Amino acid sequence: MSDNTFDGLLLDHHIKPTANRILVARALADSRRPLSLAELEERLITMDRSSIFRVLTLFRDQHLVHVIEGGGEGVHYELCQSHDHETDDDLHAHFHCERCHRTFCLEDVAIPVVTLPDGYEVTAVNYLIKGICPACARTLRP
Repeated sequence: MSDNTFDGLLLDHHIKPTANRILVARALADSRRPLSLAELEERLITMDRSSIFRVLTLFRDQHLVHVIEGGGEGVHYELCQSHDHETDDDLHAHFHCERCHRTFCLEDVAIPVVTLPDGYEVTAVNYLIKGICPACARTLRP
């Protein structure tokens, strides 16, 4: 993706494009899986941890990133494919490998609809499956 594409993506989510915000968005877009804050810090050596975290918080608030909780190493972040700053319209399941500690998108696995009792209001959905990924499973076979 070009910087102009990232500018448009950020603007779609009511986020002013800055160099740091474009760097974080590009790092997430280039990744084939959700990244932790530590992984982003390794990839973005020109930015400090607090700057990355501030950008991620803004992205979360404007529905530009999904925050995946429960992987065992804190939260992971992935760029939303949604084009709406108020809702996530591309929710899907995630898989956390208990051996290599990586988290993967399962884009073809929809999050099941859950009917809540009266009075409850959903603000976020996090559907995480834990187990062993195919790469790790191959190394475990004799």
